[in-house]
This record gives sequence, C-alpha cells and structure tokens, in this order.
Amino acid sequence: MSPTATLLLSCPDQKGLVAKLANFIYSNGGNIIQADQHTDFSAGLFLTRIEWQLEGFNLPRDVIHPALGAIANPLGAHWEVHFSDRRPRIAIWVSKQDHCLLDLLWRHQAGELDAEIPVMISNHADLAPIAQQFGIDFHPLPITPDTKLAQEAKQLEILQQYQIDLVVLAKYMQVLSSDFVQNFPQVINIHHSFLPAFAGANPYQRAYDRGVKIIGATAHYATPDLDEGPIIEQDVIRVSHRDNVKDLIRKGKDLERIVLARAVRLHLQHRVLVYGNRTVVFA
Repeated sequence: MSPTATLLLSCPDQKGLVAKLANFIYSNGGNIIQADQHTDFSAGLFLTRIEWQLEGFNLPRDVIHPALGAIANPLGAHWEVHFSDRRPRIAIWVSKQDHCLLDLLWRHQAGELDAEIPVMISNHADLAPIAQQFGIDFHPLPITPDTKLAQEAKQLEILQQYQIDLVVLAKYMQVLSSDFVQNFPQVINIHHSFLPAFAGANPYQRAYDRGVKIIGATAHYATPDLDEGPIIEQDVIRVSHRDNVKDLIRKGKDLERIVLARAVRLHLQHRVLVYGNRTVVFA
C-alpha cells in the first residue's frame, strides 16, 4: 500500500467542517481512504480522523503542514499530521514483571506493531537478559527517593539520545514525577482496574477477600495525576468463587497483556484523539 497521511483534528463545532477538510484533500489530488468523526455536544467540539493516500497528492510533505494550518488555525483547532511510512520509536520501561514486556516484544517480532523498539529502561536489572535476547539496548537506572530527580533527568537524556516518540510503561513500578510528564507527555501506562477501590499493595488479595465478580485492566496516557490520565483501552473478565488469588492474578495478567497491546497499536495507528481528560478512539 502506498504511503498515507493521517490528520487528527479537534476544534469548536461549526457547520461545514467536514466539507472544508475533504475539499482541501480533494482539491490537491488526494484520495481519502478512511474518514471518521465525532461531535461532543456537551463540550461543543468536533473531532475527526482523516487518512488519505500520498500517491498523486499535489503537495510535498513539507508543505502539507503549513497548508493545513491555513485552514485549521482560524478554526481554533488542535491538530497533527502523521505519515504512515515513518515508524515511531518506542522505549519500553519495566521493573521486574515480564508478562507485558514479552507480549509486546513477541507482537513486534511478528509484525503486529509498526514501530522500532531500540531501548529498554528499568529500575532493576532483572530483565536485562530479555533485552539482550531481542537485541535491544538496556539501561538500568535504580531509583530511590534521593536519586529520583537525577535518574529522571538521565531517562530524559536517553529518550532524546534514541529519538523516542513513545514511552510504554510495561509494569514499570515507579511513579513518574509531574516534571517528567510535562517534559515528555507521550507515555502509555497499564494497570489493573481495581483502582481506586484497591489501591496499593496486594490488590488481588483484597479483591479476593471482597469477593469481586469482575476483574479488568486499563491502559491510559500518563499525566501528573497518578493513574487518572485519558483512557485508551479497557477490558474485563468475570471471576467466580471457584477462582483463588492465583487465578485472579493470572487472569489479570492476561488482560493487561491484551489491553496494553491494543492501546499501543491504536496509538501507533494514530487512532486516538485526546481532549481534556478524555479520548475519542477511531477504531
């Protein structure tokens, strides 16, 4: 398939927006292959994702952005353009658990994730052999309350060194500071969906003691507010009195793998549009 351009745009709702954007692409020889839109009436916002083929499109890539700006900026729009033949670069962050890490690496090896994964960062050295197995650079950066800010500065340097576009927290058991998230906002996190009822240590034991009937997982963008960022993907599975704590943990890990992979894939395909603390996912 020939390369494509994808526009993600949100702006105050008004008449004629679809026609304006479609006409921009049509008048420059473009062929739209996917288009989706949503109007949030409570917020008064129009949100859209439009993908078109670059073959036969009259505008060079370096002209597309300013040309779109001439239309989008007067609308008060937030917008971005992505090209399908530019592969994003991902840094995976881990601690000691490997289930989400291995799932992402296997999917990447199988061609399911259209990205490059050049580096892993961890606050422990336990998973270094996995990075070596997959030919990925590994940077162990132990963190204590006294070293947190200095280590985060090193993490930012590594992200810049490897030209990283997205950080995936694959069960990275450290809280990112507000300063870090403000400096690098493109971060996806995964956690169980017991929050906020069972926050902290041993959530599965406490959920078991409470007799929960559903467990789940949530993938979201990281924000300065812990585990309260815009949600990208979620899923749940039923459990019963026959399930012990180990069963709950196993089922929870399965969901975390699936939900994180879905969220990363949706992000890489530029199908997620964030507004406020919400998302529209054009799946």
